[in-house]
Amino acid sequence: MARPDPRTGKQASPEMKTGETTSGARKLGQTPGKPRLRLKDVLEDARIGLMLALGFACGLPILLVFSTLSAWLATAGIQRTSIGLLSYVSFAYSMKFLWAPVIDRFDLPLAARWLGRRRAWMVLSQIAVIAGLLGMSQGNPSESLFFIVVCALVTAFASATQDIVVDSWRIDAAPTERQGVMLAAYQLGYAIARAFAGAGALYIAQGAGWHLAYTAMAVLMLVGLIAAFLAPRQDPVAVADEHRSLATTLRVAVVDPFSDLVRRKGFRLVAILALIMLYRLPDIISGVMAQPFYIEQGFTLTEIANVTKVYGVIVGIVGALAGGWAVIRFGLQASLLFGGIIAAASNLMFSWLAVSGHDTGLFVLSISIDNFAGNFAGTALIAYMSSLASPAFVATQYALLSSLYALPGKFVGGFSGFMVDAMGYPVFFAVSAGIGIPVALLCLLLIALREGRAEPEPVAPPEAEAIAAKA
Repeated sequence: MARPDPRTGKQASPEMKTGETTSGARKLGQTPGKPRLRLKDVLEDARIGLMLALGFACGLPILLVFSTLSAWLATAGIQRTSIGLLSYVSFAYSMKFLWAPVIDRFDLPLAARWLGRRRAWMVLSQIAVIAGLLGMSQGNPSESLFFIVVCALVTAFASATQDIVVDSWRIDAAPTERQGVMLAAYQLGYAIARAFAGAGALYIAQGAGWHLAYTAMAVLMLVGLIAAFLAPRQDPVAVADEHRSLATTLRVAVVDPFSDLVRRKGFRLVAILALIMLYRLPDIISGVMAQPFYIEQGFTLTEIANVTKVYGVIVGIVGALAGGWAVIRFGLQASLLFGGIIAAASNLMFSWLAVSGHDTGLFVLSISIDNFAGNFAGTALIAYMSSLASPAFVATQYALLSSLYALPGKFVGGFSGFMVDAMGYPVFFAVSAGIGIPVALLCLLLIALREGRAEPEPVAPPEAEAIAAKA
C-alpha cells in the first residue's frame, strides 16, 4: 500500500517499497520542484496509457452538453437567449464538490468489492454518460427541447462524477514527480476527445444528422470504460471494528477537508479562491456564445469543425505542452501569471473578427491565439490546483477547487445571450478580455505573499489509515 510520506504528506509511488517516499527521488538525481523523467520511464509506465484513455473519457461529454450542443440548438433555430440559459446544464461541473465527499468516502454496494472504490464509481459514471448521450441522440430540439435538456443534465451530472473519480485516481496513482507527465497524458487524451466531440460530431451532423452524431459519441465512451476496468485498484485501508456516529462521519468526510485548506493556507486562501474563480472566466463566458457566433458570421459546420475542432485542437495541444514545460521551467506562479494574461487577452481577437465579418484568415488566426493561450493557462491552473490538494482529502479538495474555477463562468455564461443582444459581439468579447486585469493582480499578490513556498507541515487527520492511505 502506498502511503503519504509523513514528512511531506505527498503520495508515495505504488511501485515503491515500504518506507520509500518521493523524497527518494533526490537519490536519483531529481531536484525538488524540477522533476526529470526519462522517456524510458514514461514508456514503461502503464499508468500513463491509462491516463490517456481516462482523459479521453473525461473530455468527450463536456462539449456534447456545451459548445456542440449550442451548435445543434443554433442550427435548429433556437434563440440565443435560450441557448445561453441552457448552458446552465453544465452547472453540474461546478457543483460536483457537493457530492465529492460521498465518492471520497463511501463504496458502491457489490461493485466496490469487485472493482474497488475508485473503479466502481468510474464504471457507474461512464455507463450513465453513455445512457445520457444515447437519450440525447433520440431527441429533437425543435420538438422536444425539454427531453434534450433532461438527458443533457444526466450526462453532465455523470460526467462531473467521472471527473471527480479520475482526478482522484490520477493524484493517488502516481507520486508527485510523476504528476506532470500524468497531467500531460490526461490533457492529450482530453484534447483528442474534444476533437471527436467537436469536429467529429459536426462532421457527422453535417453529413448524417445530429442523431447519429450523438450515438457515435456514446459508443466512443467505451474507451474510458475499458480503461476503468484495466486501471489498478485504489482502495482505502480497512479499519477493524470501526464504529462511528453520523456526525463523526460527516466531520471526517466534509468538514475536515475544508478546514485542512484553511489551516494550511490561512488568509492566503481568500486570494487563492478568488484567483481560481476568475482565472478561466473569460474563456467560459465567451465559450457559450462561440458556436452561435461562428454560425452567425456565416461559417459552415464543416468550416467550424476544420478550424476550431481539428486545427484548433492541434494548436491547443501545443499550448498545453508549452504550459507543462513552463510550469517545470519557470514555476507555477510565473506560469499562472503569463497564462492568465494571454488567455484573457486572446478574446480581443474575436472582437476583431466580429467587426471584420466572414474572414477565414482572421478566423484561423483568432482560433490559433485563443486555443494556444487557453490550453497553456488551463495546464498551469490544473497543476496549481493539484498542488493545493492534500493527499488525505484528494477527491473532496480537488473537486472543490475545480468546481470553483468554473462556477462564476457558468453563472454569468447563462446570461451571455442577453449580453450579446444588449452589447453586440465586439463589445461582449472585449468586456470578457478585461477580466484578465484582476487575474493578473491576484497572481502578483500571491507571488508577493510567497504562496506555495511556506506552509505548515501536513497533519494527519483522524483515522488517517482509513482516509489517506491509497493502494
